[in-house]
Amino acid sequence: MSTKTLFLLLAPALLLVMGIYVLVNPSYQKSFQAKYFFETGDYKEALILAKEAFSMDVYNRMASTIMAQTITALKYASYIEMGKKYMAAINAIATHENISDADKAKIRTMCEIMVTEYVKLAPSVITDESLVKEASEYHQKFEKLLEKVTR
Repeated sequence: MSTKTLFLLLAPALLLVMGIYVLVNPSYQKSFQAKYFFETGDYKEALILAKEAFSMDVYNRMASTIMAQTITALKYASYIEMGKKYMAAINAIATHENISDADKAKIRTMCEIMVTEYVKLAPSVITDESLVKEASEYHQKFEKLLEKVTR
């Protein structure tokens, strides 16, 4: 048997063994579940599963990557939720006929918080594009509002 034939038989066999290992290993099973939840946007469940998978096998790079990406996505989701909450509060203040200096200070503080928090966000290639875009839109709105309030 030539080395070429041996290699052609050994390579698929090795790939098959590695594939079975990944499918049977409970750490990788949790990693695949975490990846599914990450892709569907359920970041909290994805983080829980990725942490479980990583605690089972600290050499599981898939779990490590999903955990890091999920933390990033959760930061974006948290920023967006905070932006929605602050926008609702600002809209409630804006419905008053006269906006007091204290209300202007509240609006300025909310805008400063949102502008500062946006700088802390760091997207990656895997981060959901819609999260990044929505966070950017909130950042632009709060920057414009901050300019108007600080005049």
